[in-house]
Amino acid sequence: MAVITISRQFGAGGITLGEMVSKKLNYTFVDAEIIQMVAKKAKVSTHWVESIEKEAGGKLLKFMTGLVSKSFVERILDDKRGYIDEEIYVDLLNKIIVQVAEEDDVIILGRGSQYILRDREDAFHVLLIAHREERVQFMEKRYDLSKTQAIQSVNRQDKRRSNLYRKFGKEDYDHPDLYHLVLNMGKLKLEKAADLIYDLVR
Repeated sequence: MAVITISRQFGAGGITLGEMVSKKLNYTFVDAEIIQMVAKKAKVSTHWVESIEKEAGGKLLKFMTGLVSKSFVERILDDKRGYIDEEIYVDLLNKIIVQVAEEDDVIILGRGSQYILRDREDAFHVLLIAHREERVQFMEKRYDLSKTQAIQSVNRQDKRRSNLYRKFGKEDYDHPDLYHLVLNMGKLKLEKAADLIYDLVR
């Protein structure tokens, strides 16, 4: 009975490895489902939550959030309609990840879960890293992207990740002290990495 969080530099194989480990341990793998949970709690569309994630920490979203006061929003919205901004998103994320962890036997991908669950004794935190060129190559092969598409994807997601953690007030998200296990995916095959996480938990 444990909780595993997987943080990763984009293109290091987090989704692929998370799914492999979940099958190996018979754990539930949670990734995009968190978006659905946040959307349901906030009573907004998943597209709205996805836009919050993509623009996390962005100047445009900060500007938009500052334009409308929460008291105004509360006056115009009824119980059937919702609202979300960066602050609400982070607050809901904290609550939902804690709730997900309570289920045990779960693997949570990203979204600051290594910080949110840092005090849980049954939580194991894993970080996946790789050189940028290796991550680009992984995206090319795994998702059949052109090199240009892969580079753009890695660059865009690296920036998004940095902005999201800045919203958490964190800048040390790749520091090894935060994790039980740091895996260099440029030097490991996915199968070996899955075995190492399995051994860590068991």
